[in-house]
Amino acid sequence: MKSDHIPLLILIGRPAAGKSEILKFLRELDPDERRGTYHVGPFVEVDDFPMLWAWFEEDAILTEMGHDRLHTDADGYFAYRDLWHLLIRRLDLEFRKLLADRGDLLDDQTVIVEFSRGREHGGYAEAFNHFSTELLARAAVLYLDVSFEESLRKNRKRFNPDRPHSILEHGLPDDKLKVLYGETDWARFSYGDDEYLHVGDVAIPYVVFHNEDDVTTDAGQPLAHRLADCLERLYQLRSAG
Repeated sequence: MKSDHIPLLILIGRPAAGKSEILKFLRELDPDERRGTYHVGPFVEVDDFPMLWAWFEEDAILTEMGHDRLHTDADGYFAYRDLWHLLIRRLDLEFRKLLADRGDLLDDQTVIVEFSRGREHGGYAEAFNHFSTELLARAAVLYLDVSFEESLRKNRKRFNPDRPHSILEHGLPDDKLKVLYGETDWARFSYGDDEYLHVGDVAIPYVVFHNEDDVTTDAGQPLAHRLADCLERLYQLRSAG
C-alpha cells in the first residue's frame, strides 16, 4: 500500500533561513491537515543545534574549572573540522536509535532531521557522505534557499541574548556567520539533476523552498501555500522513486 506521508525529511539551509519556523508551523497544524496537505505524520525532530550548544556549555564549564576546552577554541570555533562530521554522525545515530526502539516508526510517523552547513566546513556534499545508507535511502530533502544577506538579517533579528540556547532565538555574531555560512556548496551539490541528489549509489529526492521574501516569519497563507506545494512535489518524487 502506498504511504501517505514522507517518512524521513531532511530540512536544510542557512541559519535563520526559516527551518525552525517551518517546524513550528507544522507542529501547530491539525494532524489530519498536516498529513493530508503536507504529507507529514506525527513527527520527531532530530536537530544538531542542541548537540552543538551542549559542547559550548561544556567548554565554558571546563574553562571555569581551570581545564582545557574539549570542543572549541576561545573564539568559539570548533577545535578541529571533523567535529562538524561528528555532528552528522550523531544525527544518524539518533535516527538509528529511534528505529531500534520502534522498528515500524516510519510506517506512520515522520522523522525530521535539521541542520545547516557552509562551504567552509565541508558543505552539504561532505556532510551527506557521513550519513548512513540506511538513512539516505529513506530520505527526502527540503532545502530552504536564502542569500547570505537574508540569513544575516534574520539572524540579527531573532537573536535573544537572554536565551542563546533557544531553537527559535539563538544567533551567531556577524563575523562568525560570515566565516561559517557566507558561502554554501548547495548549487554545486545539486548540480546536474533538478529532482535528485546523488550520494554514492543513493538518489535522494529534493525540492527547493525559496524564502528570500521571508514567508516563514509571519507563518500566514503564503507560507502555507508554498510549503504545501513544495512538500506535495517532494512526496510525489519520493513516491515515484
